[in-house]
Amino acid sequence: MRASPRRCGRSEEDPLALPEVLSGDTIAAIATPAGAGGIGIVRLSGPQAGQVLRTLFRHSSRDPLQSPRRLCLGQVVDPATGHAVDEVLAVYMPGPGTFTREPVVEIDTHGGGLVLREVLRLCLRAGARAAQPGEFTLRAFLNGRIDLAQAEAVRDLVSARTHLAGRQALAQLEGALSDRVRRTRGSLLDALAGVEAAIDFDETVDYDAVAELLHGAEDELRALVKSAREGIRRREGLRVTIVGRPNVGKSSLLNSLLRNDRAIVTDIPGTTRDTLEESVDLAGLAITFVDTAGLGAEAGDDPVERLGRERSWRALRGADMALLVLDASRPLDDGDRAVAEGAASAPLMLAVWNKIDLGPPREPGPLAGCPEVHVSALTGAGMERLEASIVSLALQGDRGEDEAPLTSERHLDAARRALEAASAAREGLADGYRLDMAAEDLRGACRALGEITGESVDADLLTRLFATFCVGK
Repeated sequence: MRASPRRCGRSEEDPLALPEVLSGDTIAAIATPAGAGGIGIVRLSGPQAGQVLRTLFRHSSRDPLQSPRRLCLGQVVDPATGHAVDEVLAVYMPGPGTFTREPVVEIDTHGGGLVLREVLRLCLRAGARAAQPGEFTLRAFLNGRIDLAQAEAVRDLVSARTHLAGRQALAQLEGALSDRVRRTRGSLLDALAGVEAAIDFDETVDYDAVAELLHGAEDELRALVKSAREGIRRREGLRVTIVGRPNVGKSSLLNSLLRNDRAIVTDIPGTTRDTLEESVDLAGLAITFVDTAGLGAEAGDDPVERLGRERSWRALRGADMALLVLDASRPLDDGDRAVAEGAASAPLMLAVWNKIDLGPPREPGPLAGCPEVHVSALTGAGMERLEASIVSLALQGDRGEDEAPLTSERHLDAARRALEAASAAREGLADGYRLDMAAEDLRGACRALGEITGESVDADLLTRLFATFCVGK
């Protein structure tokens, strides 16, 4: 029996529908990471999941199809030879009370790649087909189990590298962002209803009521747009490139931040000849620090030195934040200023006055206006403040203020378009523009927000989005 796929892409004006997926298929995949482990899981979803299990599974005590949602001990047996492949635990879960709202089977095997691949091969031979990346979650979306923002949260939770990223993904999976978006979209739909009622009955629009709805929606959309910086950086982390003159202590600073002697440190200028990357969880943010070769001086005839400087500038161009390291024990010179000018091209910059153990901290002087921290990478003085400053600058003071932020550039683009359309509708109504033009702006705002949760979505978007998922999820 074919499941009825969820109809997506429906707008208020012209319905769209995704092409029907092969919902009559039963899919199978290995749901655990590659490599040896205590257990491995093969997952199936679809109308024939139970029949595939019945074909392969020989139970020791109870039949999983007769004891749904209970783990049953038995063996996976190759029907062609009668030989056992592994002793396993199997569970059968009838739909619709499953993640995909279809019948689901999970087979827990010993966690070896050979065993898992053999069990999967037998499942495919028994009538299942290999799942595509993210197809289990796609089915959950198409069958109305979760919306699109929640589907993205599944991927984000799997790939979360820090507790902040994980907590944010879990809140999104539980519907925090979706609820917020739908409330705002509801205000826009109410405003649209008021405008369309005036059009249908040839009446004057109740501007005060509509304007109140739109003002509230615009305020919430601005808050959503602002939240994206925090949400995206929590999810993705950021690259922080450490730059400065030779021998200002960049590598020592990296080692101190990592609490590990990762980079070679000597008193000889130019020890670092290449970029060096290391990632760390800094107060819940995934930070990738990039140590670089010294800048601000001519490379001379040494080709390795020139290449190191080129890579340093390249790393700076790809940075989300630049840590400009300066020697607090000596005056600034033209080389320092040249590096500072280059570092200012990064979206964020923090000046780090190092070597305060050699003398009193210097005043910022020509770098006034740039956030700064005074530290000693050698003694550790000021390092806690440096770490806090990196996090504060990265989140622009927003840390912890928003529990349901936008978490991707896709969300941010949709919210910006919704805000622009809502503002255009309100301003147009105030200026006496035609009601049908205001209505079209409001439809556009609703469609844009619907892209976040999936009320307005097309097949190309889903294909791109779910291609980023792992197979088996």
